[in-house]
Order: sequence, then C-alpha cells, then structure tokens
Amino acid sequence: MILKHSDSRTGGQVVFVQDEPDFQQTRKQARRYFTLCINRGESQTATIDGIAYPFPSRSILPLFSHESFAFEHSGEIIAWQYNRDFYCIIDHDSEVGCAGFLFFGSFGNLFIMLDEERWDKIELLRRIFIEELKTNDGIQTDMLRLLLKRLIIIATRLGKKQYANQLPDTRFHLIRQYNILVEKHFKEEHEVQFYAAELHKSPKTISNLFARSGQRAPLRIIHDRIILEAKKLILYTDKSSKEIAHALGFEDAGHFSHFFKNVTGQSITSLRKDK
Repeated sequence: MILKHSDSRTGGQVVFVQDEPDFQQTRKQARRYFTLCINRGESQTATIDGIAYPFPSRSILPLFSHESFAFEHSGEIIAWQYNRDFYCIIDHDSEVGCAGFLFFGSFGNLFIMLDEERWDKIELLRRIFIEELKTNDGIQTDMLRLLLKRLIIIATRLGKKQYANQLPDTRFHLIRQYNILVEKHFKEEHEVQFYAAELHKSPKTISNLFARSGQRAPLRIIHDRIILEAKKLILYTDKSSKEIAHALGFEDAGHFSHFFKNVTGQSITSLRKDK
C-alpha cells in the first residue's frame, strides 16, 4: 500500500508505505524524500548506499534524502516519506526540522529502538495517518503535517537519549551545526578552517571537541561527504572525471583523482569497471 498526499500550495508531498515487497530508493531516485522507516518484523538487513547494516526489530531508521536504500524484507517495513516543501516550508534550524538531530546529528545511521510505550504511540499514529490520508478536506494537509511532526518528535527524543545522552547541549548543538554547514558547502569548501570560522571557533577547538565527543574527525566528515557525492556521479552519470572534479570544487581532474584514491583506496577507473 502506497498512499500519497500533495499540497497544491507549496508542491509539498508526503508518502506512506506499508506492505510493499519492492520498497527501496535507488541512487537515481535519491534527493526526493526524507524517510522514516520502521521495521515491524524480525531483525533484518538494511542496505544504505551499498553498505549492509543490521536493522533491529521494532526500531526506527531515519534516512536522509540523498541516501539510497533497500531492505532484506521490504514487506515488513512501514515508512513515512516527505520532501522539504511539505515539512520544511520554512527551513528552520530546529531539532525536529529537516536540519534536526535525526539527519544532522553526526552519529551515522541511527537505529532507534522503540520501547513498548512508544511502539503503541506510533501504532496509533500509523492508524490515524492512514485515516487522514483518505480524508480529503481543507485541513487535511495541516493534520498530516501535525501527525508527521509528532512522529519526528518521538524519534528525536528517543534518538537523543540513545545516541547523545552523554553530550552537553552546547557541544551537541555545535556538532549538529557543523554537519549542517558541511551539507550546504561541501562542494565548494573542503577545509575545516572555513566551517570553524562560520561557527566562530578555531579549527583546533573544533577538532578537539569532536575527538572528546567520540565523533569522526571534522576533516573526515567533509571528505566522506565529498566521496559519497563523487561515487553517485561516477556510478550513475556519464560525467567525465574532469566534469565531476569541477562539480565538487576541485581545480583539476588529476587532483580529484588523487584525492579519491587516497580516501577510498580505489581509483575512479576501477570503480566504474566494478559497477
């Protein structure tokens, strides 16, 4: 079952998916939706950008819009998908917005476990959401957006408790801000110094803060984001190395090729042969 609703005023769209054995998002489809998936069956494997992860039973998995994904048993997945125009009409910096903890917390892919109380709350939300998707009236969009926000709040509260409970709020906020800035500028800005300046900190302060918090190094976050984008362009477009290098802010193809192999251990040519 796939149910969709579009907001004619904004172009926003929300999609609810249930009992779909072929549910996935390919790399070519990426950038369309933010996705919240729930595994209601037994533990299974989720493959995200080509990497397999264990997806525990009764857990929520937030997936960013640029990620591709597939599941071992897709029919056991319940999913809510939405674009920025539906939920992020004002792209505010809020912990429950599109720039929130679930997608910019710097903790990698989150598998958020649901206790019995939250499971029951989400099950109720699921039933009401389906009912509202079938109710066509003047306040349908507002109601669906409210229900979606409620789901995001539940996931955010649990996610912060399970992944960031030991981090002071100020440190957590800075880490999230850094990740938001990288997502906005990674194609043009490749050095930690730029992002540190935007946050009114020194590069050393940023690096020390990430190390104390058990996070990936700030420079590694930039490199990983560039490589992810590069792989998509290499595997799913006909762009030349020179064109890809230019798109990702490198002055020449040689510099980009050296960077790619240094980070991944694989040449661009070999990656294309393996696809």
